[in-house]
Amino acid sequence: MPRATRVHTIRRHLIQGGLIDIGLDEAAQKAGCPADHETDGFSVRQTSDAAGTLIVIAAAFGPDWFATMRAIRFRLEQPYVKCHVTGDAPGLADNELLVRWATSAELQARKRAQAQAQAPLVRQFRHQEAQRRAEEKRQALEVAGQSGLF
Repeated sequence: MPRATRVHTIRRHLIQGGLIDIGLDEAAQKAGCPADHETDGFSVRQTSDAAGTLIVIAAAFGPDWFATMRAIRFRLEQPYVKCHVTGDAPGLADNELLVRWATSAELQARKRAQAQAQAPLVRQFRHQEAQRRAEEKRQALEVAGQSGLF
């Protein structure tokens, strides 16, 4: 059985990420337009999926609710938070995201994708470090009175 995702844990991660909890209940979340609220923020509620596992629905509100939704997704998909966020689950409104704990396979795939994206930068850094070390070695030999044969 998948791990239960608790609403207070997700709320804490989002608040620590600098987002504002506007604390709406389920009825208030579903009523009205997300842009009707004066401040940008989020609200979370607990629900369960078809298998009975507890999951969380995070909803974004405010004049720039789409940016808030991106911030929710970015914060919860960080490696240290380890959540899986999707916005295309059936029954979700435009401003809602389904949040659950990520599986090991999903976390490993994220790690591989991140390493692949950073590979050119890592290669460049290692090349620059090798050049720097070679230059330092050459300068040390010159200071010691030795020079290259060529």
